[in-house]
Amino acid sequence: MKLIRYGQPGAERPGLLDREGVLRDLSMLLPDLGPAQLNPRTLAALAAIDATRLPAVEGMPRLGCPVGGVGKIVCVGLNYADHAAEAGMQAPAEPVLFMKAITSLSGPNDDVRIPPGSFKTDWEVELGLVIGTRASHVNEAAALQHVAGYVLANDVSERSYQIERGGQWVKGKSYDTFAPIGPWLVTADEVADPHALDLWLEVNGQRVQNGNTRNFIFGLPQVIAYISQFMTLEPGDIVLTGTPAGVGLGQKPAPWFLKPGDVVRLGATGLGEQRQVCAGG
Repeated sequence: MKLIRYGQPGAERPGLLDREGVLRDLSMLLPDLGPAQLNPRTLAALAAIDATRLPAVEGMPRLGCPVGGVGKIVCVGLNYADHAAEAGMQAPAEPVLFMKAITSLSGPNDDVRIPPGSFKTDWEVELGLVIGTRASHVNEAAALQHVAGYVLANDVSERSYQIERGGQWVKGKSYDTFAPIGPWLVTADEVADPHALDLWLEVNGQRVQNGNTRNFIFGLPQVIAYISQFMTLEPGDIVLTGTPAGVGLGQKPAPWFLKPGDVVRLGATGLGEQRQVCAGG
């Protein structure tokens, strides 16, 4: 299934995309698509519904983050060897973890707001996974059983805040609109191999990132098991799994970054596409 939340910010309604690509309203069945709805039983019940009997949504409404009530966003840094190399860093021996504030969440086509005074706002196309059942001290063999589904994400980053301002990466990762998610949540049963997905990103029509999740340094079972040793992953939590080479910081012969008016497009196999216009602060 492709699960969607649509409507104005703070008033999103649950929906799903049927097999013909028609957006159907789920609000008569569910209050939202959040932690309480991501368990296997509820997802199985939704999958059994004849979607054509649900009301079609007219027009082209705004799409929100496809998961409501997100508790935390946990991110894995430097999880592609080519990205670590372009950043001038060695491939890590263990997963590098950092957080993004949940206030950074936005819809897949919402504007990206560049912070006032920022001159190094950057892009990162990523595969995200959404936790469906509680995961604490899980082993790798069982790790993917805790995944409700997968999402496309842009881990927008302000590099001067991240690298030059001291402390941890979180302050370069957490500005409002720095986590566009969606357009939809694809349930895990429809992603045959999350380690074989193409990822791409364009800035103003120029393709700058081309990657594939087969090039992870740490695969998803290892990532989930590893994170669960340090914190409990709860339903609705989002894990961003790293970006391939091609970010602004790594451009040759010199880095270049986003500015107001720039247009970012990104996509991943089966996970849809995003389009963001960059706007001032």
